[in-house]
Amino acid sequence: MIDVLKERGFEVNLTNDELIHEINKLRKECNAIILAHFYQESEIQDIADFVGDSLQLSQQAAKTDADVIVFAGVHFMAETAKILSPSKTVLIPDLEAGCSLADSCKYADFEAFLKNYPGHTVISYVNTTAEIKALTDIICTSSNALEIVKSLPENEKIVFAPDRNLGNYIKTVTGRDMVIWDGACHVHQRFSLEKIVELKKENPAAKIIAHPECDKTILLIADFVGSTAAMLKFTQGDNASAYIVCTESGILHQMRKSHPEKNFIPAPPNDSTCACNDCQFMKLITLKKIYLSLKNNTFEITMDENLRAKAEKPIRRMLEMSEKLGIK
Repeated sequence: MIDVLKERGFEVNLTNDELIHEINKLRKECNAIILAHFYQESEIQDIADFVGDSLQLSQQAAKTDADVIVFAGVHFMAETAKILSPSKTVLIPDLEAGCSLADSCKYADFEAFLKNYPGHTVISYVNTTAEIKALTDIICTSSNALEIVKSLPENEKIVFAPDRNLGNYIKTVTGRDMVIWDGACHVHQRFSLEKIVELKKENPAAKIIAHPECDKTILLIADFVGSTAAMLKFTQGDNASAYIVCTESGILHQMRKSHPEKNFIPAPPNDSTCACNDCQFMKLITLKKIYLSLKNNTFEITMDENLRAKAEKPIRRMLEMSEKLGIK
């Protein structure tokens, strides 16, 4: 990655320890905080002021008193932070850190799709652009999606976007009248059922835990299905000694920190050359880029105020519903 930075005119010849020292100095000077998703590299999680899943990071962004938020995550997450904190400077260390799931739901396509379903309540996953959020009634995350749907009147008609696996999982569990947008996350879609079954044979005592964005075939063999934060909490309270973890491998860092005596095995993707399943966009964020982002105030998230205000309403509704439902 250093070559890419050189191409952009940034040459950084600092060790990781030196980078961490400079980052700590800069965030104090700038009154900045670093928010990091569970899928970030371990060294980034370790320097972050807060590490969490999408819901936890949204809640943290909404209440921080920092002047600057550096988002070690992907673009829609930094965008969400800006929507909730319009007066703050929100930086993302690499503008190319996008999201395959968000990309699977384009504004014009979704706007046309919704015209076919008048009278439906639109629930969109947080993994969407501000434009999609502006077309939405309630935003959700994998931590609260099931409870939000269950809290609505039983006869309410729902459009759920964009993740088909999460949407179909909720539809199966609740039996609700739901129309599902056909989108997917490239990471959770890649898991190999055959290889997971083989891992289970090799580790018969291991429990399979899976994110609801995984394909239905993976969810059917899972001992536990839940959000990234819920999977972490499950391993902390469960008495098994080993787990096959079916989500992005970054979460294993927190699991191993919490219970180093347990064995956490990353579930493999279909690609036979790789033993774990990483998000290429999450992994674009590096210590060097965080340092440069703070040093040079790059890259700042900006948006039209009218769009921001429209996108804020369904996010605030989610946060209010999560608080009422006791979801943290």
